[in-house]
Amino acid sequence: MQPSCIVTWAPRAVLLVPRAACFCHQSWAREGPGLLTPGNRCWEWKRKAAAGGGSRMNVGTAHSEVNPNTRVMNSRGIWLSYVLAIGLLHVVLLSIPFVSVPVVWTLTNLIHNMGMYIFLHTVKGTPFETPDQGKARLLTHWEQMDYGVQFTASRKFLTITPIVLYFLTSFYTKYDQIHFILNTVSLMSVLIPKLPQLHGVRIFGINKY
Repeated sequence: MQPSCIVTWAPRAVLLVPRAACFCHQSWAREGPGLLTPGNRCWEWKRKAAAGGGSRMNVGTAHSEVNPNTRVMNSRGIWLSYVLAIGLLHVVLLSIPFVSVPVVWTLTNLIHNMGMYIFLHTVKGTPFETPDQGKARLLTHWEQMDYGVQFTASRKFLTITPIVLYFLTSFYTKYDQIHFILNTVSLMSVLIPKLPQLHGVRIFGINKY
């Protein structure tokens, strides 16, 4: 029996095939699709791989993004974790003695918006090494999301969430004037940077480098 190797011809799966296929796979990578002519040994391996031949092994949800920051917020699990984190923050603040409910709601809103502003609209670059010639280094996380495409599902979700939290906070603070001003200013600080017209714009050169 010939030794086996892994060939990634099949989408979202790998094939465990004899060592001969490795030669074909490597040759195709060097010489291009012209190597795969009918009757050729490599053409046969390619045909079997496309038809699902060989033993398949699921490789899960491994990404192939140049910059994972562009897709990380698309996960519904991330959305759920984000909402649960807001709820947990609110519960922790409610457990503090001698703090009224209106103050807790305002603190929840202010802390949430401050965190969103810092992580989405202030911090630039990526924790990953990306072969993009340093382009991501000058972009915030919000600007990197979905490669800059506007009005995607993740962008809409991250825009609607602070608005919903703002309405809840206004309701539970009974529209008190001081709370209302603080919460409105806080909301504007995370909504204005999300406008498509301000994509990549640095007002007065702030946070340009």
